[in-house]
Amino acid sequence: MMRSFAKILSATLLLSGCNMAPHYVRPAAPVPQQWPTGAAYPAAAGTQAGLTWQAMIASPKLQAVIRQMLANNRDLRAALANVVAARAQYRADRSEIFPTILGQASGSRVGGGSSGTSYNSNAVNVGVSSFEIDLWGRLRNQASAAFESYLATQSGARSTKLSLVQETALAYATLASDEDLLTIAKDTAASAKRSLELTQSLLTAGLGNAGDVESAKTVLAQAESDVASNTTQVAQDRNALDLLVGAHVDEALLPGSLADVDGSIALVPAGLSSTVLLQRPDVVEAEHTLQGANYSIGAARAAFFPTISLTAAAGFSSTALSQLFKSGSSGWSVSPSGSVPLLGGATRANLDYAKATRDADVAKYEKAVQQAFSDVANALARRSTINDQRAAQDRLVTASQRSLTLSDAQYQAGTQAYITVLTAQRTLYAARQTQVSAVLADLSNRLALYTAIGADDTL
Repeated sequence: MMRSFAKILSATLLLSGCNMAPHYVRPAAPVPQQWPTGAAYPAAAGTQAGLTWQAMIASPKLQAVIRQMLANNRDLRAALANVVAARAQYRADRSEIFPTILGQASGSRVGGGSSGTSYNSNAVNVGVSSFEIDLWGRLRNQASAAFESYLATQSGARSTKLSLVQETALAYATLASDEDLLTIAKDTAASAKRSLELTQSLLTAGLGNAGDVESAKTVLAQAESDVASNTTQVAQDRNALDLLVGAHVDEALLPGSLADVDGSIALVPAGLSSTVLLQRPDVVEAEHTLQGANYSIGAARAAFFPTISLTAAAGFSSTALSQLFKSGSSGWSVSPSGSVPLLGGATRANLDYAKATRDADVAKYEKAVQQAFSDVANALARRSTINDQRAAQDRLVTASQRSLTLSDAQYQAGTQAYITVLTAQRTLYAARQTQVSAVLADLSNRLALYTAIGADDTL
């Protein structure tokens, strides 16, 4: 009896072998094969594209901060939870492909009537509850679509990690830059205070004028205002870093200066070919979504064909519990049923919807590739000019410092008007601030290349 039941069940599984999903072909990437060239772009190098964040970042302190972020960031926890949820959904959809085996036992005692007799009724059954034979691949395509959704969420979590590494490192560098700006503001305020004291002493001695004193006050007031503003900005940067990390960052791990961070973030190579973008997690995510839409078309097509379901049971029944498993007490049943759509219903609309969704996902995939190419191209365009900008800004700071030294000496010697000193102070102050901005722009560009290439799969 059990052998016959097993044969019936095996035959139903063998019947399900057709797949109506269209053959998947990856859309051609709608971008050039090579990176842009021209005056704004660096020469292409034949090195392997991309770096891991551990190879890109040399600072042990910043590495420790990033590891802390990977362990505690709430956005990342939510992304990983979505992966677990998608995997569970896939398992649930896949389970519908296979029959559910149920065991059931029952017993009762029946009596009454004029004779006053009574008897027992006992039964034990093992069966399959309304199992759909997947002749046309509807259930398998639904499960495959759920699997692609699971893979898409995995890539989405990886994309989140890449972005968070970039954001954390940039927040760390921004904190260092604002600390430097605070130091520059304090230095300028101290210098302006000395100049103010000098002009006041000259005015007292009858060698200066009130206008010089008031002019000196303007530089001091501006620097003091910037000290207050930068103090607030540093505190806010600190809060932003803690929020990204998801926990309080120890003071010992904070940057000492922007120069420390500048020397610890390497330049990420872009390689020669744009095909590296096909490994970028958001592009991979878009492709998995597209493949899932392909399988959904297969499931929608299968809905046009008959649905065959099977309910089967095998077991034992007896009026005496002691006789339940003896010869003659066994039995089995098989109850197939079928249905086919004839008129009405949403079958055609569901197929049209699946096809339109697939077409939209093709466009989204192509847009993801185009966006990835644009991200790298923009980062490379900035990469080619940032070193020249930094070098020019360094020369400007050096020249401004010399100009201030000479102007101050000439003013004290009485051979130069104070307006020259005032102009030199303001020029040096602005030059030092712009120098910090240029370094931060350089670091931001290196981190942008890391995310734009997106080749880090060690997260």
